Amino acid sequence: MESGDSNIIIHVISVLFNMSWQIFWPLAFGLILSSFIRHLLPVDTVVKHLGKTDAKSLTFTTILGMVSSSCSYAAASLSHTLLAKKATLPNAMAFLVSSTNLIVEMFIVLVALMGWTFLWGEVIGGLILIATVGFLFSRFYPKEVEQELRQHIESAEPAKHAHSDCGMDMSSMKHETSDCGMDMSSMKHETSDCGMDMSNMKHETSDCGMDMSNMKSETSDCGMDMSSMKHDHMDMPAQEETGLMSKITKSAGLFQMDLAMIGKEILIGVVVSSILIALVPQEGWKALFISSDVGLPTWLHSLLDVIIGIFVAMIAYVCSVGNLILAAALWHGGISFGGVIGFILADVLTIPMIGVYKKYYGKRPTKWMVGLLFLSILFTGLCVDAIFNGFGWVSTDQTVRTLNQSGFGMNMTTVMNLIFIPLSIWYYRLGKKANASMGMSM
Repeated sequence: MESGDSNIIIHVISVLFNMSWQIFWPLAFGLILSSFIRHLLPVDTVVKHLGKTDAKSLTFTTILGMVSSSCSYAAASLSHTLLAKKATLPNAMAFLVSSTNLIVEMFIVLVALMGWTFLWGEVIGGLILIATVGFLFSRFYPKEVEQELRQHIESAEPAKHAHSDCGMDMSSMKHETSDCGMDMSSMKHETSDCGMDMSNMKHETSDCGMDMSNMKSETSDCGMDMSSMKHDHMDMPAQEETGLMSKITKSAGLFQMDLAMIGKEILIGVVVSSILIALVPQEGWKALFISSDVGLPTWLHSLLDVIIGIFVAMIAYVCSVGNLILAAALWHGGISFGGVIGFILADVLTIPMIGVYKKYYGKRPTKWMVGLLFLSILFTGLCVDAIFNGFGWVSTDQTVRTLNQSGFGMNMTTVMNLIFIPLSIWYYRLGKKANASMGMSM
């Protein structure tokens, strides 16, 4: 292998490692938060605030999104959780948008990289996008497709209270579980005797004539040998006995299932984006855009730039920080202001993210979701471009940094990773053990 090839490979690996380091803690935090919300948040609370789509619910959703996550993959998991909790589809999509584009850390990076103009462009664009998403998904997402989406979510949810049935089909037993699986229909008022000669049973009438010597107080075990289970209920971890650890263990199970479902898509997204950032020079991005010297009408030039911005985002996105660094390069490469905003907002339309949507919702619901999100982002980019160019707010004297930034050093990223790397490993292993004990290992 030649020295040049070795250098390229080392550079790609370096970028991949740096990008992974930058996104690990927000991704882990978002997915852990999602698992707790899914397990702990009461359904009636979600339905009360997000069960219908109006200005109040969209406002609540926007605020919830702003404080919840900065990673698109984690935001997708959280929006999936809201749908599982019976939130409306427009509210869930508005949450997806706000939790990836209206967050404090993103605002800080925008100002540092590109200036205040782009910050206000992102804020205004994010609000327009939320309103547009609310309108389009309310009016144009087919009801039968939404029903298919919700059926897909329900079919993927773990069976509720499965452990209470001792692994048996209890559907036909209803309220007759105390009969120990016997036909009690002919017993009428003689249930205390179970229709049998009770003369030799003395005080053991509740045992229905069975040998209960080994069962002690475990009569609800339906005549099975429960001697090895005691109070462990299907070999669940011993800490499940405590209320807090029970909740943590069940939430960890959801976390492990999420990673098993979308882990491959996340990995693909990180690798593809790292390769693009490492190998495509800034001049290479300039070749994508149409020069202003071509003489196209302003609206058409803006339309094409926004479409190009969305397309680039679909194949290049990793995380909020990496996305903004690349946005700065695109801006200096010649893309319009609306094109930059469209690129930033399209972090929810990347190819790996679309793969996540398919896993969560199914193919046909995902096609409609992607189509309406694309139209919403396109409309928003055009609006922002018209507003800022119309008022003369766009300037071109912005600074730009290199695309590949090292996140190492004593900074917030390092501190948070030192916390979340061991925490997420422990949490994943806890969830995997819990799921395996319930026969749901993935």
